[in-house]
Amino acid sequence: MYIDRAGRWILSSGITADTGGVARYYRSDLKRNAAVSTEISGYAVSALAFLHETTGDPEYLQMAMRVGNFLVDCAWDRQIGAMPFEFSSDKVVIEPRSYFFDCGIIVRGLLAVWRVTGNAEFLKTAVDCGGSMLRDFDSGTDFHPILKIPSKEPVARDGRWSRSPGCYQLKAALGWRELAIAAGDGRFETAYQRVLADSLRTAKDFLRGDLEPDRVMDRLHAFCYFLEGLTPNLQDEGCAAAFRNGLEQVAFHLHHAGEGLLRSDVIAQVLRLRLFGAAGGFATIDEFAEFEAESLALFQAEDADGRLDGGFYFGLRSGEMLPYVNPVSTVFGMHALYMWARYRDGTLQVRPEMLF
Repeated sequence: MYIDRAGRWILSSGITADTGGVARYYRSDLKRNAAVSTEISGYAVSALAFLHETTGDPEYLQMAMRVGNFLVDCAWDRQIGAMPFEFSSDKVVIEPRSYFFDCGIIVRGLLAVWRVTGNAEFLKTAVDCGGSMLRDFDSGTDFHPILKIPSKEPVARDGRWSRSPGCYQLKAALGWRELAIAAGDGRFETAYQRVLADSLRTAKDFLRGDLEPDRVMDRLHAFCYFLEGLTPNLQDEGCAAAFRNGLEQVAFHLHHAGEGLLRSDVIAQVLRLRLFGAAGGFATIDEFAEFEAESLALFQAEDADGRLDGGFYFGLRSGEMLPYVNPVSTVFGMHALYMWARYRDGTLQVRPEMLF
């Protein structure tokens, strides 16, 4: 089954380094992993906690704790209060920068494993990392996307969405919302509401930022982050309207992508959003949902090589699969297909923190 095979890939493919950090991807053509990413490690912790909750398999919890301990004990720089971007396999910081978005994903991952284990160090580091997002990234009018470390000077912005503030940052701000609940600190809820208001104001222009097809696909991925960030607020009429309209836009672009880049994570994000919205009466399931589920399943590798089998490829271009087996594609893909199966058998239950 897809979820078991994806889980086994996370556990045993080698995508997780000896340190506990998770690599950004595996290059199937070069037969090697990319650098260890703190963001990807954050996603992996959330997914492993979900897999443990879903299957009851203690191996998933053990791995979640191992990756969580990497984020707490190795990645988090207590001296300067910052979360670096990437590490080599021997714990050396590769790029001395910290990303606002990554920090939010890491906060959510640490909270996911804290909810399961009750380990106070996971909660403490999540609070510290969320506090650094508030303290260090705030420009006064928005939140800097990238800081240099250790100086914490903002990196110059440019036209790329990942190098600019924008509505996609709302998913990272979900970390603040979850911290407000977990730690009882109202500062975090106030910060989330600030990003929510700014995101609703700026989202309408986000998909107009690029015309080149591959970059449009990349922006669909980021725009889905905005829609995911809306999910705790769909009882609000304005948020619900933005969710419905945004989902229609993304689905239209996805299904008219032509022969350019097609990303498996975008397919998974759209399907997850459809299903989450449908469960709450904020979206409908149409004929495209089944097509998305069937298309998504084709990205899961079937291979005698354990470094590949069960993982999801990042994407394809002109019908050719790209040689990147990607942890984020894998966890989004297996989660979307899990939600699809639960929707079809009538047992799907949703909550905002489930969209890791």
